[in-house]
Amino acid sequence: MAVLPHPLAQWRAEFPILGRTTYLNSCSLGALSRASRRRIEAHLDQWEMRGAANWYDSWWGDLESLRTRLATLMGAGPGEVALHPSMSSILGVIASALDTTARPRIVTTALDFPTVPYQWLPRDVDLVILESPDGISVPLEAFEAAVNDRTALVITSHVYFTSGAIQDIDGIAQIAARHGALSFIDGYQGIGQLPVDVRRNGVDFYASGGLKWMLGGTGTTFLYARAETTHHLQPIASGWFAHRDQFAFDPRHFALHDDARRFEAGTPPLMPVVAQLGGLDVLEAAGLDAIRMVTSALTEDLIAEARAVGLAPKVAATAAERSAIVMLPSDDPRRDVARLAAAGFITDARPGHVRVSPYFYNVADDHRAMLEVFRNG
Repeated sequence: MAVLPHPLAQWRAEFPILGRTTYLNSCSLGALSRASRRRIEAHLDQWEMRGAANWYDSWWGDLESLRTRLATLMGAGPGEVALHPSMSSILGVIASALDTTARPRIVTTALDFPTVPYQWLPRDVDLVILESPDGISVPLEAFEAAVNDRTALVITSHVYFTSGAIQDIDGIAQIAARHGALSFIDGYQGIGQLPVDVRRNGVDFYASGGLKWMLGGTGTTFLYARAETTHHLQPIASGWFAHRDQFAFDPRHFALHDDARRFEAGTPPLMPVVAQLGGLDVLEAAGLDAIRMVTSALTEDLIAEARAVGLAPKVAATAAERSAIVMLPSDDPRRDVARLAAAGFITDARPGHVRVSPYFYNVADDHRAMLEVFRNG
C-alpha cells in the first residue's frame, strides 16, 4: 500500500538522482542538489572568464559567507567557525594545539570513526578507547569513569556511524568541563539530519563536513571553536589562512587570528565551498527542525517495517536516541548491497550489516520497496 508523501516530499525534485534510483545512502554521501550544481557551474564560469580576479570581489566573500551561514546553522557566534578540507586536517591542527605534557589523556570510544583514534595512536599520549557494552552506544558513566584531571580532550561522535545512536553531547561536555578538559564532538553523522545548538550543548569543538547530511559533497569540513575556551590555543600545525595579517607576506613573523580562523591552514578548496553553499541553500529552506521530524518518522517506519518482516535492526532503544542510520543484519553485506543496487536501491555495507539511511528527500515507499527485495534475496 502506498504511503502519503510527507511535508518535505516536494524537495525530491531538487535531487536528480531520485529520478534514476532509490537512494538510501545519505549517511555515506548526500545526494547532489540542483542548487549545488548551479553554484558550481557559476563558479566555473567565473574561473573561466576572470581567473584570479574573482578572489577579491567574489570568492573571498564565498568563504566568509560559508563561515557565517554555518555559524548561524550551529548556533555559534561570529568568529567561531574555521574551514578545512577534511576532518583529518582539523584533527591534526587541534592535536598540535594541545599541551599533553601535564594532561596526556585523550578519551574516545571504539564506536567512533577510526579517523579519531588514528590521530592519536602515533602520538605519545594516554589514549583511552572506551568499549561499548552493546555495540550501539557508550553510556555516560563510562566517560565519567575514564575522564580525570589529567585529561586534555574528550573526543567522540554526535551520532555513531556504527549504529546511528545519538549521544548525549551535553552530558559529555559537562563531564569534560568538570575535569578541566576540552570536549570535541565529531558531528559528521549529526548536523544536517539533526538540529544543533553548540552554545546550548556546551561543547568546546564541534566539527563536521559537507560529505553526508550537509549536502555539500567532498572537500569541505568545518570546525566550531568556542571562543571562551579555545581561542587562546596555539596550534603548531598551521598555514597562511591562520595568519592575522596573511597578506603581509612576511616570512619572519607569524601571528594567529584572534578568532577561530587561528585553526585554519591553507587555501580552502573553492568548488567544494560553493557546493556546500548550495547544500545550505536547501537545508536552510527546508529547515533542520522539519528535516529531523520527517527523517525521524521515516526511520521509525523503516524500523517497524523491518521488524514486521522478521528482521532485527541494530538500533538504539528509543526513537529519541535514534538517527536516520538503520543497520540491517546480513551474513554477507557486500553481496546484499550489490544485489540491492542491481534492483535500483543504493545502500551501504558495514561489518555484519547493510546500512540504510533515509533522508528528508525520501518517502516511506522507498524503504518499503527496498525491504521487499532485501528479505526475498
